Amino acid sequence: MRNPSQILRLPLILPDDAEFVRGDWGLISAARFRAHSASLASQLSARGEIVNLCEDRYHFLVAFAAALQCGKTTLLPPASSPAAIAELMAGYPDCETADDAFVASAASATPVDPVPPPADLVAAIGHTSGSTGKPVAHAKTWAGFCATTALNARSIREAIGDESAGPAPWMVATVPPQHMYGLETSVLLPLIAGFGLHSGRPLLPADVAAALRDTPGPRVLVSTPVHLRALVESGADFPDVAVVVSATAPLRPDVARHVEERLGATLVEMFGSTETCVIATRRTATQKHWRPYPGIQLEPTGSATIVRAPWLPRAELLQDILSLREDGSFTVIGRHSDVVEVAGKRASLADLTRRIASLPGVRDAHVFRPLAENPAGVPRCAALVVAPGLSAREILRSLRHEMDAAFLPRPLVVVAELPRNEVGKLPMARVQEMLAGASRRGSQPRTDRAITAASRPRRGK
Repeated sequence: MRNPSQILRLPLILPDDAEFVRGDWGLISAARFRAHSASLASQLSARGEIVNLCEDRYHFLVAFAAALQCGKTTLLPPASSPAAIAELMAGYPDCETADDAFVASAASATPVDPVPPPADLVAAIGHTSGSTGKPVAHAKTWAGFCATTALNARSIREAIGDESAGPAPWMVATVPPQHMYGLETSVLLPLIAGFGLHSGRPLLPADVAAALRDTPGPRVLVSTPVHLRALVESGADFPDVAVVVSATAPLRPDVARHVEERLGATLVEMFGSTETCVIATRRTATQKHWRPYPGIQLEPTGSATIVRAPWLPRAELLQDILSLREDGSFTVIGRHSDVVEVAGKRASLADLTRRIASLPGVRDAHVFRPLAENPAGVPRCAALVVAPGLSAREILRSLRHEMDAAFLPRPLVVVAELPRNEVGKLPMARVQEMLAGASRRGSQPRTDRAITAASRPRRGK
């Protein structure tokens, strides 16, 4: 028998009759959830991992809790495509899957006390998204999840203005629970901190507004920069939102201010990774610098950052380059792989992307390194830009005033939309495929000519 001091109970802190989940399944109490997860746990195999494919967030939560009660690890696929899931399962021959139909078929039994998972249980294995290369697995313990969730809960309650008392916040999320960000906010916060949960994953602005209206206050909306921009630019009528949480990509301060004005909320941006979970936050509308959570130790190495925390089993190497300040806060310089050097000059791909995205008429953009070098072998940047009504030539003409000519994208391709995944990130393979497709259709030569003309030095005045 395990030492009780080494065990963390499944701490759904709500009383049995408390409202816990709302959505397509109606109102679900804490007791009903406990019974449902216990019933499902009795149907899981005794060995192997579980791949949680549930799209319904309540079903995901039930399957996740059932796996914890069985001492099973939940595998989070790097993407939702059949190929990505098949590749993941090939590496775990004893794993089983849980989808919405399987979870729904597990009839609720009599409520029981949840089986306490051990602190060192690997509760989940997340995978990087592939936005910078091949997905990499990262194991997360139950103790680590409990520690980081407590910090996330405190951050949200501080933004609400109530750190402990008052009604539990209700979460509405547009991000999938299979992503580490979605898991931390829309699964672990309800499970560990007792936050209420909306079971859907609304995408269209009208659906997001309806989901928010379906939950009581204080409401917390969890989303991404791309999605938030679409929401605030829509004509949807949103109810009062206490807190908006954003992550997965840098959020521009002007967009953050627009979100706060449009939704009447406090926007909290979270900084983290699959490797570390959330480690810092900021109020982007008014704050430039990130403030790390208590216990977080950051050690810049020049090309990356070493992250240590009491709940991390070992130091993690974060690919971001951070600039630390005396008060412990920091700014994000970028990634080592994000820095491009041309003719002795250096620039950040993220900064180049920001400059293009800020141009009038540009709705989205991404600057990156193409796989194929140009004939001269000179390093270069490429860009995919969403700008309805604008041509590559017009965008490049504007860029001449925003960046050094050496970093003008070669090529710059105007596209209808970027191949962003469920959390707004851009898998590198899809980006390169889109660029190659544009090249085959003849977009690249025309864009290259436009770039050559835009970057040619002027003679005289």
